Amino acid sequence: MPSGLMLLLGAWGVRRQDAVWRDEAVTYDMAHRSLADLWSTLQHVDVVHGLYYALMHVWFRFYDATLDGVLGQVIGLRLPSVAAMTAAAAGVALLGGRLVGRRAGLLAGLTFALIPVVQQYAQEGRSYALVCALVVWASYLLVLTAARPRRKLWLGYAVLMLCACLLHEFACLALPAHGAAVILARLPRPVRRAWALCAVAVLAGLAPLAVYSTRQSAQISWLMWPDPIQLLTFAVLAVLGIACARVRVRSRGPIGLRALAVPLLLLPTLLLLLLSHVEPAYVDRYVLYYVVGFALLAGAALARLLRPAGEHGQTRARRLRRTLALAAALAALLPVNVHLRSPDSRVDDVTAVAQAVREVAEPGDGLLFMPSRRRIWMATRPHDFRGLNDLALAESPLASHTLYGTELSGDAIRDRMLAARRIIVAGDPAGQPADDNDQEIAKRATLRDAFEVCGSREVRGARITVYGRRGGCGAGG
Repeated sequence: MPSGLMLLLGAWGVRRQDAVWRDEAVTYDMAHRSLADLWSTLQHVDVVHGLYYALMHVWFRFYDATLDGVLGQVIGLRLPSVAAMTAAAAGVALLGGRLVGRRAGLLAGLTFALIPVVQQYAQEGRSYALVCALVVWASYLLVLTAARPRRKLWLGYAVLMLCACLLHEFACLALPAHGAAVILARLPRPVRRAWALCAVAVLAGLAPLAVYSTRQSAQISWLMWPDPIQLLTFAVLAVLGIACARVRVRSRGPIGLRALAVPLLLLPTLLLLLLSHVEPAYVDRYVLYYVVGFALLAGAALARLLRPAGEHGQTRARRLRRTLALAAALAALLPVNVHLRSPDSRVDDVTAVAQAVREVAEPGDGLLFMPSRRRIWMATRPHDFRGLNDLALAESPLASHTLYGTELSGDAIRDRMLAARRIIVAGDPAGQPADDNDQEIAKRATLRDAFEVCGSREVRGARITVYGRRGGCGAGG
């Protein structure tokens, strides 16, 4: 039942009116490069997502050959995440059943599926749903192995955790939560030693990727202090989870519910926040699996609070209160869930940007991306930019083995801009900080000195502006 609900919620509005945001566009672009080109690119950028891109490359080889014409590229981009979250919901239900009981597991799985942030990343073409699913099933194997230690189960646990970490390095923050569970449960020394060996093996397997990725740390230089809404989401779930943990439930195995769920809820996020004091690194999706801890605690608390009452009259009253409480909770979540399935729910909309450029473009117009990393906006719909001259481009993303391509010097960009009659600028909306490299300074200065605005429009996360030479915009503007 939880997996069915998760599949239903994942499929609901998965196209999002064909809106794609910039990170998904990166996934689409990288997954459609050859493995040789992908390998060359990862040596310069985005190596932390290399395994995910390779898996998506294999997936798209199959999908493009069989289903793309029927379902479309957007569904193909997000279908693996929907499947992963469906598997995660099933794993949460089994994990809750193993820790407390069948009813608690069922309610934990349903709670997991209803959490808005779970539905958000179930519909994104990124690795976070896959990481969440792997951590869930690794946690299940940990609980299973603690009750009946076997070498194959320990091996399975280590493999799942290593895969999760290779998909995203911050999955390793689940290991301290698992370690806390092993310690709090006071498991026998051989079990603690076996877990420690598995954790060391996982970290050893991750170490080469972690060391190499430090060379590409400039990729997350855009991160500042954590987003207040993300912090608020974590704070609300943490407080509710701790409140649920106070409800007395009887655990069924050597690892108790609280021993696993509370550390899983709290430790990954708190550790990432501590790391962010050294170097900004906190984004909630990096430790998305923390919601599993909340779902387990909430499911167990609901199973306890909603147990059948002794007297008939009391049962009817309780059933009425349960129905009203459930209806109120679903009514409160519905606006959030509807918003998550709209194009406005993400930072930007690559599809809307491409369509806006196509509507204002004339053959031979110049094109500028400001800043240059916004060139990713053309990755999923290059045909909408056909006929435009990318004035700053030196080498394409594919040829340069980069995400956004390489650009000419500032002087060369200025010369090419001055040779153009009209220029279309696809840039950030007002209020965003401007890059201060030579190329971006040259773009801004030349537009200010030699061009005037002929027209401008905003789309989600972007501003599309048409510039013409001074006095050349025409009466209509």
